[in-house]
Amino acid sequence: MSTAPVIAAADGSDDSLRALDWAVAAARQRGAPLRVVHVRQFAAWGQPDVLVAGGPDAAGDPVLDEVRDRLRAGAPDLTVEYVALEGAPGALLPELGADAQLLVLGSRGRGGFASLLLGSNGMAAARDAACPVVVVPRPGREVDEELPAEPGPRVVVGLDVDSPDDATLAFAFAEAAWRGARLQVIAAYPWPLQSWVAAGEIVPPAVDQDEVEQETRTLAEGFLAPHLKDRPGLRADVLALPGDAAGLLVSASKDAALVVVGRHRRRLLAPARMIGSVTQAVLLHAAAPIAVVPPSPPRE
Repeated sequence: MSTAPVIAAADGSDDSLRALDWAVAAARQRGAPLRVVHVRQFAAWGQPDVLVAGGPDAAGDPVLDEVRDRLRAGAPDLTVEYVALEGAPGALLPELGADAQLLVLGSRGRGGFASLLLGSNGMAAARDAACPVVVVPRPGREVDEELPAEPGPRVVVGLDVDSPDDATLAFAFAEAAWRGARLQVIAAYPWPLQSWVAAGEIVPPAVDQDEVEQETRTLAEGFLAPHLKDRPGLRADVLALPGDAAGLLVSASKDAALVVVGRHRRRLLAPARMIGSVTQAVLLHAAAPIAVVPPSPPRE
């Protein structure tokens, strides 16, 4: 296929079926094929008394058979491929992102503890996959404080004006365009600013909060300008707000179509892939589906 697929991870759980429905809609929006993958956690080759020739057969997989019946009735227009794998989902699922444009998972699978907010497979995929990963949460997540928002479809994206990532913004703009939605850009800044000069002595900030807010807004609008030029009909609202970025993004997630965050960049002293604290908090607490976007390749 010339177009990279949207991949949905299936395990037969209600969470994975919700993720499947989200992936079907995403594949339609992109005009892309859908690939449904079931990774069997306990492989036959792990049993010493069983000999296996070749990999698992997708045609005889009961989880994929259930998905086939669901899509045959609900998405007959899509080109769908079914893949069965055996091994550790947390290791295999991120590898699938190498030739996909999107990997979609539910927040929890069949295994693990039901009380966990996010499964280990979702966290591993969000941390390691080469493509953007969407985690679809269970319905009913409560948001304590909601940011005011106009009615209508809305995509939320977090923007760190001190370390912006173009890949995250490009993904958010594309999602908003596909959905006919407006983009809500959350640019957080720390306040109050405090400086310690001696033990117990705090110096008040030398700048006014309005100045910090305006500077944050100006920087954010500058980073958005190239994307708005490419999509002149798309509306992007910048909210420059004081406080914790994670808390603001979770608050904005109520009734949003999608929340887009960037994955942590690799650094010289921390070369391993990791998920930043803001992204992790959003994955655990946002009420809307969350897209975690790999960072742009480092410039030469």
